[in-house]
Amino acid sequence: EPAAAVSETQRHFDAAVLLLHARRFDDARVLLQRVIELEPALPEAHANLGFALLGAQQPQAARDAFERAIALRPAQANAYYGLALAQESLGDLELALGAMRSYLHLGRGESEDHQRRARAALWEWEAQLGERRHAARR
Repeated sequence: EPAAAVSETQRHFDAAVLLLHARRFDDARVLLQRVIELEPALPEAHANLGFALLGAQQPQAARDAFERAIALRPAQANAYYGLALAQESLGDLELALGAMRSYLHLGRGESEDHQRRARAALWEWEAQLGERRHAARR
């Protein structure tokens, strides 16, 4: 039976990743929730659930999923990337910056495309915060 559970977990996880890439966020969320029922301590499942929830416009639930992934594996780089996007959606650029800096620090092995997007987000958020501070001083 454990072999069957492992294969079910892997099957659902792999299918969920394909659904995420196809932007079928609700379908991915359902499968990832099943993966988490089967393997609650799998940080990748929580991180991918976060991306599914972000895609479904549920930034608070996404933030919680990314935080669970990080609690399970503090070096889960993609969870910090997602956490940064969730914090941006929730309007907290300070926390978004911190999470994205953590991603860049931990995610040195991640794709160059993600690294470039992360650096661009940092630049954009720092500029927005600078504008807010400047406006507040007027």
